[in-house]
Amino acid sequence: MHPAGLKVIRARALIHSNCSVPSMDFKPMKEFFNLINFLDPSFCIAVIAIAFNPLFWNMVARWEHRTRRLSRLFGSSHLACYCLAFVIVLLNVYRSHSMTVAMRAQARWQLMDGAAGFYGGVAFVALGTALVVSSFLALGFTGTFLGDYFGILMDEKVSGFPFNLTENPMYWGSTANYLGFALIGASPVGVILTAIVAIVYKVAIRFEGPFTEQIYRERAQRHKRE
Repeated sequence: MHPAGLKVIRARALIHSNCSVPSMDFKPMKEFFNLINFLDPSFCIAVIAIAFNPLFWNMVARWEHRTRRLSRLFGSSHLACYCLAFVIVLLNVYRSHSMTVAMRAQARWQLMDGAAGFYGGVAFVALGTALVVSSFLALGFTGTFLGDYFGILMDEKVSGFPFNLTENPMYWGSTANYLGFALIGASPVGVILTAIVAIVYKVAIRFEGPFTEQIYRERAQRHKRE
């Protein structure tokens, strides 16, 4: 071959090698998903529990707001709210239990099973607990457990800590707790279940936020008429 032709070929090869995108190593991701059995009964039960809880309390609370049936049944809007709160707590306990069962039933991931994963998990649990507890203290019992839907309205919107960090600290604090326990347990399935919790909460927020705002707008309009 002519020397000029060899120079062109070498130049093209050099350009190609410099411009090529480095290949990504998907081996850790593949290993992560290979450790998860998506058909395991305990995993399916946990997913159902995760999806059911917000659906249940939103449906019941909206029904109560529309009909006031629970308030009439229990003779008090506060008592009705307390009873729904008790059911919600039981459902959340069962959800946490079902997620724990699913994590124990499936494999740990060696890459997560170390000091970094453990202390990272502890940090997430500490953060999540701080958000949940401070949110409860800021909102009070009825404010936390959908008291707005029972006609138990707050005087004004809470804007202090932790609501100055995130609009829904109770939900994201709970999500951080689940992620923390998944990291502590080096559980790939726990991470996936936590992601499902986050998605379900995100969907719930899209429905709850506007509806709650509507409740307070209706109160403001009543006050104007009065």
